[in-house]
Formats: sequence, structure tokens, C-alpha cells
Amino acid sequence: MIRTDPFMTHLETPLTTLNTGPLFGLRLAVKDLFAIAGHTTGAGNPDWLADQAPAKRTAMAVAQLQQAGAALVGTTLTDELAYSLMGRNTHYGALANPRDPKRVSGGSSAGSAVAVATGLADIGLGTDTGGSIRVPASFCGLYGFRPSHGVVSTEGLTGLAPPFDTVGWMTSNLNTLSQVGQTLLPADKPSVAQALSLWWPEGWDTSLRDAIVDQLKQAGLIPTPKTLPEAVMADAAEAFRILQGRAIARLHGDWVQHRQPKFGADIAERFGTALALTDEDEQRACRRRRALAIWLNTPGYVLLPTTAGAAPALDASPEEMNTARKGLLGLTAFAGLSGRPQLHMPWLNQEGAPWGISLMAPRYGDRALLALAGTWQALLSGTFGPIQSV
Repeated sequence: MIRTDPFMTHLETPLTTLNTGPLFGLRLAVKDLFAIAGHTTGAGNPDWLADQAPAKRTAMAVAQLQQAGAALVGTTLTDELAYSLMGRNTHYGALANPRDPKRVSGGSSAGSAVAVATGLADIGLGTDTGGSIRVPASFCGLYGFRPSHGVVSTEGLTGLAPPFDTVGWMTSNLNTLSQVGQTLLPADKPSVAQALSLWWPEGWDTSLRDAIVDQLKQAGLIPTPKTLPEAVMADAAEAFRILQGRAIARLHGDWVQHRQPKFGADIAERFGTALALTDEDEQRACRRRRALAIWLNTPGYVLLPTTAGAAPALDASPEEMNTARKGLLGLTAFAGLSGRPQLHMPWLNQEGAPWGISLMAPRYGDRALLALAGTWQALLSGTFGPIQSV
């Protein structure tokens, strides 16, 4: 089943607490992982939904946005317990990509991305553990923000892997993205590193890299290109996969083993793998993470592709989807392993479908990251357009 409606629950009367505030007039769509007072959180799985009671309090991040004037218009579809990056839910359907209906929307914050991309909401609130804001933002041609780990409250959130879970958001423009940040983000911690690196994966088309560098140089921005080795990407993906899996097992293992919920085949396989991981696996992953320190602690700002291209086809085989997922983790794992903030920008195009690149900042430099992106947009106005890739 293919879905175009991103909402699982429409709220007949939009919920807001103020008729004024910096976000007044903006519509908010919230991933079905956040508690909404009087509603039941489903987390994309019917068995999970059946085991929950209506929430007594609204999640902190949602309440903050409402207090700033945003109107909550509905909760949106997520991959099961947020354990996917594709937006294909066995129980509720796969979400078609509004920019190219033959492609997936990306996930797990799929519904929030589609709500914004179709104009049903101005702010799509979601979560990003392994890429669940950055990936759908890339695939749907949106701006997306994953904050530094721990700076936005996860109170009232159904988590996946707490050491990596973040509350993020997507919008159709950078100004709204920054407005949300002004509401949710604390003051930055001091950081003086201003270097700008461009990580480009080994074996990728360097002409696309050069086109990006040339357009940046026209605005006086001079990135230092650096080849990102395949082995480094593989190590980052594997370390993240194992550490995330161990955290998932600690949080959800008992429920999965005792409830025996009905999962889609891909999600069931992922949970099975996570629950089978050992202490030794985790120790090896920690060593691998430490070995990546030169990359994870790169000073200053880092520009890198958000995804490996445009979204996969909706009818891609499970094997093709699994291959695509592994490729995504090789890019998204760096922010997860380092706790750094990352802002996705929809700057690229492939066969008429969007994707893009991201700017990653030093940890706790979230507001500076949003400000820098705003400066870039002003400098690049009229210069930087969607760059076509093969």
C-alpha cells in the first residue's frame, strides 16, 4: 500500500497555547513518537499502540513550540519504533515522495517530511538517531536540522537508542528552520574554530565536488577538500550500528522478547540482530569509535553529502533497500558518533529528484551553525542553484 497522506491522527481543532509568539501562524506536524496529552502514541506499530495509555502530558519539545505560537495540526507516520531510514511501514503503508512519487520519502520521520513537502505543515518535528531527519529532508528537498546530542529535551519521547536520539525538525525554508531553533536551542558554548572542510567520499564523481567548490568560491567561501575513505565510512557505520543496537536492546529488548510484536520483515531482522549483540561486540565498536577520533573531532565546520544521492525507488527490493541503508549510515554516522549538530541543505538534484549536502558544526555550536547557514544563503543568493548529478 502506498500512502500520500502523512497523518495518522488529524486534530480537528489545531492545538496551540498562544495566539501570539515568534511561531504564531505556523502549522506543526509531529512524528508519532511524541506524547500529546489525551492521545496515544503509536510509534508506527499496532502492538506498541495497543500497549499504551493516552498521554497525560505533552512532550516538552512540542509544548515549547506551542508556547511559541505554533499550531499543532496532527501526528504523522513513522517507521516502526523509528528503526528505519526509508519511510516504508508494513502496517500503515509506504509514503510516496511528493517530489517524485516513484521514490521513497525517507524515514523514519517520514510523515513529518511529507507533511511539510506537501504544504500541510510548516514545521515537521521528528527525531534523528541514525539520520531520520537528515535523510527524509534530503530525499524530499527540505531543510533539516539535527541538533547537538542532549541540547533539546527528549522528555515525553518514545526513544529508540537514547545515547544517540535527538529531536530535530524539517522546513521548506531556512528562515523557518532557524525560527524553530531560536525556540528550542539553548545558548551555544564558546567555540573559536572557523575552518571549513569538504569531505568527499572516495570513488565519488569529483566533478560534482568541484562544481560545489566553484560555486562556494564565487561567494568567497573556500573549503578544504578532503577525501573520505571508504574504509572510514564503513568503520563509522559499523561502530554506529553496534552501539545503537546495544542501546536499542537495553531500551526495548524486554518488551520485544515478552510481547513478541508483529514487525515488518526488515524491522524484525534489525531487532533480532540488535538483541543478539554481545558485550564483546560493544567493546570492539567502542575501540573502533576511538580510532575514528581524527574524523569525529575535526575542528571547525564540515561540509559533506547528506545522502548518497536521490531517494531509492518505492518498488526497490529488500536487498536494494538494505544496501541503500548501509550507504546512508556511512554518511550519517559521524554526527551520531560525535554528538555534533548537522544542518541539511537541499542543494543537489539527480534525475529530477532532490538530495543535498550538510554542514556539520562543533558540538554545542547549534545556533552558530544556523547563523552561518543564513550567512551562506545570503552570499549564495542568485549563485547557488540545484547542481545536477548523474
